[in-house]
Amino acid sequence: MLDLIESFSVEEWKRWTPAMQTLLHVLVILILAWLLYRFVDRLLKRFRTFMSMKVTSSEEVKRIETLGRVFHYVASVVITVVTGMLVLSELGVSIAPILGAAGVVGVAVGFGAQSLVKDYFTGLFLLLENQVRQGDVVQVAGKDGEVEELTLRYMRLRDGEGSVHYIPNGLITTVTNKSRDFAYAVVDVSIAYKENIDNALDVMRTVGNEMRNDPAFSTKILENFDTSGVESIGNSGVTLRGRFKVRTPEQWDVKRELIKRLKLALDAHGIEMPFPHLKVYMGQSPEGSTAPGSQAIVAKPTVD
Repeated sequence: MLDLIESFSVEEWKRWTPAMQTLLHVLVILILAWLLYRFVDRLLKRFRTFMSMKVTSSEEVKRIETLGRVFHYVASVVITVVTGMLVLSELGVSIAPILGAAGVVGVAVGFGAQSLVKDYFTGLFLLLENQVRQGDVVQVAGKDGEVEELTLRYMRLRDGEGSVHYIPNGLITTVTNKSRDFAYAVVDVSIAYKENIDNALDVMRTVGNEMRNDPAFSTKILENFDTSGVESIGNSGVTLRGRFKVRTPEQWDVKRELIKRLKLALDAHGIEMPFPHLKVYMGQSPEGSTAPGSQAIVAKPTVD
């Protein structure tokens, strides 16, 4: 090893010194960039943990986690770009023409990438205005599902069938958030015209009170059962409406259980559900009286 070092002349050392210095500078830049990335990563994790301990609402925790992921992504991009520019500068590549060309190319690309810019601006305001957080159940761009990921570029939803939807933020014009504060489990019950409406409403209230006191659902329900009354009158029956004020996202479980209990209670009290009625008119006799054979036919469902 010593012989190899002694074989180099002074001129050869002078020729290799700038290259070694450049290599050393590049190595230092990469190490500092890696240390800065690790520092930012730990700082954001501690910030998320600190802020999560300060808030008591799970909704605010979701918001902090979502913002933390976005800030981590932005910091990674900035560190990578700055590191690349410094490395190119150390290698003797002038970054001024690159920046100038990037500006010209950026203007040209900007006209063709307006939708991309719109995606980023929309995503930024979605986060700043706290419209959507990870874990929320939302309806956007005609799609329903749970928010699995939200970035400045897109929103990823998973619907009830397990399908994943990637929606560019630029396509989002209206956000329907079904996971904020509370929700209503609304149920419509149809009864036949011959049934007593007050009796049916009493049955609905009884079922609602029993469910409100059920330990399995009492923590999910916020208020007592509310019977709105008659919602509509249809061709074959009367529709009654009731609802529970519940915690999100428990409205679907509460609604399914409420429908099941109402059906069993209505059957137990002999309250008939509506079915189609058809009246057949046979016309009139020459004397003007109703022709024999006119009758009402009830299209009643059959059970095999």
